[in-house]
Amino acid sequence: MKFLDHPPRFLFFTGKGGVGKTSIACATAIKLAEGGARVLLVSTDPASNVGQVFGVRIGNHVTPLTAVPRLSALEIDPQAAAQAYRDRIVGPVRGVLPDSVVKSIEEQLSGACTTEIAAFDEFTELLTDPALLAAYEHIVFDTAPTGHTIRLLQLPGAWSGFLEAGKGDASCLGPLAGLDKQRAQYKAAVDALADPRRTLLVLVARAQAATLREVARTHAELAAIGLTQQTLVINGVLPQREAAQDPLAAAILQREQAALAAMPEALRALPMDQVPLKAFNLVGLDALHQLLDPADSPAAASDEEPPPLLAPTLASLIDDIAADGHGLVMLMGKGGVGKTTLAAAVAVALAQRGSPVHLTTSDPAAHLSETLMGAQQNLVVSRIDPHVETERYRQHVMKTKGAQLDAQGKALLEEDLRSPCTEEIAVFQAFSRIIREAGRKFVVMDTAPTGHTLLLLDATGAYDRDIQRQMGGKGLHFTTPMMQLQDPKQTKVLLVTLAETTPVLEAANLQADLRRAGIEPWAWVVNNSVAAARPHSPLLRQRARNERAEIAAVATVHSQRHAVVPLLQEEPIGAARLLAMAVAGSAAPVAA
Repeated sequence: MKFLDHPPRFLFFTGKGGVGKTSIACATAIKLAEGGARVLLVSTDPASNVGQVFGVRIGNHVTPLTAVPRLSALEIDPQAAAQAYRDRIVGPVRGVLPDSVVKSIEEQLSGACTTEIAAFDEFTELLTDPALLAAYEHIVFDTAPTGHTIRLLQLPGAWSGFLEAGKGDASCLGPLAGLDKQRAQYKAAVDALADPRRTLLVLVARAQAATLREVARTHAELAAIGLTQQTLVINGVLPQREAAQDPLAAAILQREQAALAAMPEALRALPMDQVPLKAFNLVGLDALHQLLDPADSPAAASDEEPPPLLAPTLASLIDDIAADGHGLVMLMGKGGVGKTTLAAAVAVALAQRGSPVHLTTSDPAAHLSETLMGAQQNLVVSRIDPHVETERYRQHVMKTKGAQLDAQGKALLEEDLRSPCTEEIAVFQAFSRIIREAGRKFVVMDTAPTGHTLLLLDATGAYDRDIQRQMGGKGLHFTTPMMQLQDPKQTKVLLVTLAETTPVLEAANLQADLRRAGIEPWAWVVNNSVAAARPHSPLLRQRARNERAEIAAVATVHSQRHAVVPLLQEEPIGAARLLAMAVAGSAAPVAA
């Protein structure tokens, strides 16, 4: 692998959700450690699954991985980081200021913005802490999906610049004086990220047109903030031999090769590696050792034809959704499981039945327009664009709160609104505005990958608690966005997964998080099932065998209702193919 020829101290693995960043980051860390280096593997993903890949519990502290000498791992836990951050801010004033003031400060620090900046503080410390830098030759970062990662990597410069010019009053992070001492750390983090001798960004993609377009945008955005040392890894490429006597494999191979041939020009200039698709799940040391092995071993051939996989179709779920006449349908899950495509399929199917539908996304890396390929009757499409919503929010605040201020007061308010935290408030307001429409039409929401979505729900919960506190004693009737999400008559949450060990575990963890927030998922959708597609190639057939236990677990352990969508020969782009996707497969009970 070219990217391992001369690895620098910091290696960042980033890309669209589901492309295999975690697996490749873990395999890289193992390879470097077994080569004699002391390595720290760090996950900055709020929905980290590094521990699941290694089969050990890691958590928010440096944990030596005893199976791999010289390798340790750390998962930045946003909630634990936020609590430690709140303790640093509130601790010194507890017992000094009145209890009411302390409680007010704690409430201000309860939102998702505090969670983000607390995790970010830990991230910058990893780039600058002399003790850590002395302890490890390499720090390998497994990052959150693209949109969240770009946000994270922009933050050192954003906060550094904000502090340089900051003259405003206390922000949502606490007094600016408390942030000021971080100035040197933030600047050192910016310098480390921009130094090509110390930092390499590994852009991970699949051989898919949409994924390659997104990674090209990521390349440009990161280069624009000074992160120019980049390389490209194309993961999960189907070996050519698998297409010999299998129409499904031949169609996949043709799609992949066409996508690689049409790769954006900006990516062609980057060093590139390809990692072949494996027949096994990438969990455990044995699998990780084989992932970056250039010697591709064929899957074991089997003449045994597996029995058909009988499972409910997506159409059966859509029929039940349509019967209500209106409501909010939210598709949630790990990045790369196909939420955008499934959201579009659900929306198109509902619109074809004559219902007015608003299809929207909160995903920073959304591709709804590319999936739909044109306008559809009864269907309105939108995107919650953080930049647009933040600017709209700033203008609204300046026109309202700023209208009565003098010139100096307006300048201070403008300064405070340039805080990166303003985005959280703006995106939450847009989210709340859209879901209110579900009282009179269908609103289908394609959400951001799991970690980012949970941060949005955290903001929703904080707002709900604030309203409950203010209105609870007044005997007034009110409905908050969180109350709407918790009402199964108004909201149906569809958890999307793949029939693989790690995605199913992550969906189960997400379900547990939602239940703690009082939100009960309505159904699970197993997407891109190889078992449901009945392939003939040895590699795909072995992957199909691996899937059956996971589909059975979804059907019998995790879900109240479910559907299985097969891997399709034609990419589901455009209304006709999306409608076909909604009815693909059989409609009998699962028999895995």
